[in-house]
Amino acid sequence: MNDEIPDHDDDAPVQEARLWQGNGWTARVIKNEDDDGWAVAMYKDGESEPALVGPWTMGRDKKNPKPLDISAFHTLVKTASEVIRRHEQQLHAQLHKSTVVSTAEGELKVTLDIVPDEDNPYAMLSAFDEMGERVAQVRVRPDFKLSPSSASTWIENDFRAPR
Repeated sequence: MNDEIPDHDDDAPVQEARLWQGNGWTARVIKNEDDDGWAVAMYKDGESEPALVGPWTMGRDKKNPKPLDISAFHTLVKTASEVIRRHEQQLHAQLHKSTVVSTAEGELKVTLDIVPDEDNPYAMLSAFDEMGERVAQVRVRPDFKLSPSSASTWIENDFRAPR
């Protein structure tokens, strides 16, 4: 039986000149493929592709990269998190669209929610009354173009699935 106490903690975050981990992120300073400089790649834990790659400052010797530090790491985490948030917002905007149509009974909010299934993508077209209650829903092609005009036509056709 080995009673030696290890001199390091395997779960401790790495904080080295070119590799820094913490807060669910890893910053790795890498050689810039485009020129003689350096870049920093930010990886979210569990992801194989970097969320952000950007230029990194040269050190005083003008050959090696400036070492990572806690301040730079926190700035990189904030920037990479913002990139991911914007990407998620953009994806949400592409997959979820809505418009409002005035009818004799009041306004209806019509939504289109695209389900990007690899094998069988589709979309759900839904109508909601002013109280937020769903009054109709049909499955449509994922390339259905939602507009005030197409929503009005769907309502006028008693919510039958558009062709």
